[in-house]
Amino acid sequence: MAEEFTIELSRDQALVLSDWLDKVIGTQRFDAVADEDVAVWSALHRISGTLETKLVEIFMPDYGERLEAARERLLDDLGDYFVQERQARRSKDD
Repeated sequence: MAEEFTIELSRDQALVLSDWLDKVIGTQRFDAVADEDVAVWSALHRISGTLETKLVEIFMPDYGERLEAARERLLDDLGDYFVQERQARRSKDD
């Protein structure tokens, strides 16, 4: 196996990413993009599996509230301009 590589995420980033990956992996749209380079699945499985085993929050009864609070903190960090621009682009693309 190749040399290991470390990526650091905040707990909020890890929680939101884990939830997002859980929702999109297996959907036709996401899988079609990932299948453009099948080797990327190796990294996706590793990241998803690591997040699932490290985040105890996903098993807590208040998971939804924790996830929403993490999302709000991350959106605050991104700033209103970035968030509004991305939402406007998404609306235009739909």
